[in-house]
Amino acid sequence: MTAQPALTAPHLTGGYELRSRRGQFWIPGERVATGQGTVQRAPMFVQWEAPPEPVRPHPLVLVHGGGGQGTDWTGTPDGRPGWATRFVEAGFAVYVVDRCGHGRSPYHPDVVGPMGAPFPYEAARQLFLPDEASAVQTQWTYGRDVEAGELDQLVCPMGPLPADLAESQRMDADRLARLLDRTGPAVLVTHSAGAPAGWLVADARPGSVVAIAAIEPIGPAFADFPGLGRLDWGLTAHRITYAPDRATPEEAERADPASLRVPALTGKPVAVFSGGASAFATFAPDVTTFLRTAGADAEHVPLPEHGVTGNGHGLIFEANSDRTIQPVLHWITDH
Repeated sequence: MTAQPALTAPHLTGGYELRSRRGQFWIPGERVATGQGTVQRAPMFVQWEAPPEPVRPHPLVLVHGGGGQGTDWTGTPDGRPGWATRFVEAGFAVYVVDRCGHGRSPYHPDVVGPMGAPFPYEAARQLFLPDEASAVQTQWTYGRDVEAGELDQLVCPMGPLPADLAESQRMDADRLARLLDRTGPAVLVTHSAGAPAGWLVADARPGSVVAIAAIEPIGPAFADFPGLGRLDWGLTAHRITYAPDRATPEEAERADPASLRVPALTGKPVAVFSGGASAFATFAPDVTTFLRTAGADAEHVPLPEHGVTGNGHGLIFEANSDRTIQPVLHWITDH
């Protein structure tokens, strides 16, 4: 028999060895009666990994953004290990979720509700590698040519969001809260449009959220995002608990911002991380101020102030992702 040459595929050249324990489970959604029988509505898939002996006191729960899925944390478009692996290497037990209707969390519009529009290449380019930022976004090395297939690995995992942004956030927060009921107190690490679920989980389970590291969180307060929805309640589309209570989104938006206190966030350590070449960095101080006014112990952490430069919105999987994680790791361990 003729010997076959060894395989040398690009996606197999960045291997690593890590001893860990791992598993998976789902947080069930509601049971819904249909003409075909009782079905499951919007469960949340959870993948976990931990060192043989975790050395950190609290696990991390990683919540992806927008139309992405848990794979945003487990790998990069060019095949390197993602932040989830690096957190495990640092001694943390890590839970990576696929938000309701994303990735391995099944979506049927007859049960969950209408889907939003599919995620186009053009939207991916504008969000993650806008032409106007090309001179300063030096850590985007995956290519920019759609026709050459250079963005395929970025766009492939991105699916539509539920059309009802408030209901999407409500479902995410409900399942995440019940995940914390299983894990015990944890640190939430959110990205982009996954950030509202973090604020809502803290509202629902204040004693179970140790701290929140919000990476490039969506904002500012009460912002409208064409094709996505509106943050009607401040930094969330779904209702969050203010004190004094606000009966409607309109009442919350008309209120003096200094009066929009969120009791569940009082004294909660929160960090808002932003990349130096990201459009999200322009409103990150406003998001931080809103959180601080709400009662959180919030701070803005621009990565360039920590010597990490050239990053856009996708800093969790850009070329220097092993560096962008370092300020986040340090903040989490410090808090």
